Amino acid sequence: VQLQASGGGLVHAGGSLRLSCTAAGVPFSGYTVAWFRQIQGKGREFVAAIRWTGGATYYANSVKGRFTLFKNNAETTVDLQMNSLKPEDTAVYSCATGRPIVSSISSASMYYYWGQGTLVTVSS
Repeated sequence: VQLQASGGGLVHAGGSLRLSCTAAGVPFSGYTVAWFRQIQGKGREFVAAIRWTGGATYYANSVKGRFTLFKNNAETTVDLQMNSLKPEDTAVYSCATGRPIVSSISSASMYYYWGQGTLVTVSS
């Protein structure tokens, strides 16, 4: 499975961006798709995840109410709509897919396919 993340860029605080994670090779059906972010010099931080079957979503407390996940019916794309962006949201955002259990859904080690990151920069 190859994942492609796109949509990053530079935005002012309070603005919005929409990231896309597209799969090539295997549809997302049956998988969980997650977004993680990483600030230079720090570890990966869980952002959000969606279980394709059933559509349950999970968000980090730091983004809850501001970020929303969307999936398309073709089972190949998951978007992360990011609103009310803050400077502390600045990071490289990566998408990943796997089959974690719910209690481990925020653990990066539970995901075995990763896309390259896309940089999000929020200026103050």
